[in-house]
Amino acid sequence: MIRSLRGRLYVGLTAIILLTGAIGSMFAYRWAFGEAIELQDSILIQLASLAQNASFSGGQPLHGVEEDTEVWLIELGKTPRGSADDRQLFTLQDGLQVATWKNQPVRVLLRTRPDGSRFAVAQPTAIRDETARDVAFRTLLPIAALIPCLMVVTALVIAYSLRPMVRLAGDLDARRADDMTPLPLSAMPSELQPFITSINGLLARMRLLMDQQRRFVADAAHELRTPITALSLQAENLASVALPKRARERVAALRLGMHRTKHLLEQLLALARHEAAPTGLAEKPLAALDHVAKEVVADLLPEAADRGIDLGFALVEPLTVRGEPAMLAAIIRNLLENALRFTPRGGTIDIGVYREDGMAILQVEDTGPGIASADMDQVFEPFFRGSRPEGEGTGLGLSIVKRIVDSLGGRIALENIAGIGRSGLRATVRLPIAGDPDSSPSKGKESRETQAPEPGCG
Repeated sequence: MIRSLRGRLYVGLTAIILLTGAIGSMFAYRWAFGEAIELQDSILIQLASLAQNASFSGGQPLHGVEEDTEVWLIELGKTPRGSADDRQLFTLQDGLQVATWKNQPVRVLLRTRPDGSRFAVAQPTAIRDETARDVAFRTLLPIAALIPCLMVVTALVIAYSLRPMVRLAGDLDARRADDMTPLPLSAMPSELQPFITSINGLLARMRLLMDQQRRFVADAAHELRTPITALSLQAENLASVALPKRARERVAALRLGMHRTKHLLEQLLALARHEAAPTGLAEKPLAALDHVAKEVVADLLPEAADRGIDLGFALVEPLTVRGEPAMLAAIIRNLLENALRFTPRGGTIDIGVYREDGMAILQVEDTGPGIASADMDQVFEPFFRGSRPEGEGTGLGLSIVKRIVDSLGGRIALENIAGIGRSGLRATVRLPIAGDPDSSPSKGKESRETQAPEPGCG
């Protein structure tokens, strides 16, 4: 069963064209065949008119019209004579008849002269039929050539007529998941407008539900932050109290849970703040990507030092992009926190900020275990922590990064690093460049010791 509307239209119209062409061809063939027979009868009549006042001896062929027609003029005399075929022809009445002559059926025209002598003009019916079929077949050639042309034209007309629907589907596929702007009704066929109106109504309801969900998440996270902060402070105060070993272990577990809950709330608030700012890319402020990266790296240097991880820049160039500095910082911080969480002690995390093919590139490369290939398609989904979760992650970091990068008109890609004696993960973020600051790039990994006061040096 054909489910495609285009296929149904094409099959239906093709069937109509073929059926109409077959019926038309049949009538055209029969009409052309009859006309060819009548034309050959008129030729016999004309030849008989020429022979009306002249006499010929015996039966002789006439080739005056066409060499292959095999028209014969037969003198029958005033009384039956000659062969049995001639005597049989003599018995026929004047006019067009079908008879047998020389053991073959012929179409014969008999006439009587004023002196009483008779003659016949004969032509084999096989040749007449062959000529008529040839003429009729040539009549069908234009119809046979027209049918494929009609099928091609039908396919083009259907494709052109359904192009607005295909374009509409392409526009919907190219949209971001959170883009709920109504579809345009202008320049759309009237048949599609009710369908588009229904889609716009559905988008409006989905936008309302998403706004309610965002407000709920933001409000819940904001309301929970204060009591969680208070509980965290109380748990921190218990660290200075002399407690039995078993109690200290429980307090440590409590502090770890509080810290994770606080981190989750901060991620939810960051996600809510980002989704509550629907401004377009052109309306976003300019920000120096390299400065934001250095500030975030400087904040994370103490944590990297505690974990024994070498954190620093492999390449940094001054680049300006459009976006809130806080959102850019959220991208960099989430990528670096993931790298710190999975990189083992003694490992290395390299950050790169540079230009490539007209795009600003932010690259974070670590020496951790990478991401399982089965998890690659799901790592950007909210609350997904992979098949080997580790540390205090909430599963929101990469989801937040993906949403922010998409809103800034960029792309993010993750790839595992595989080599002899090494592994790791490379995260590459591409953002449109908004400006060209006039300052020379600084290349090479910056010293972790001599330049510790400079932001971004490990």
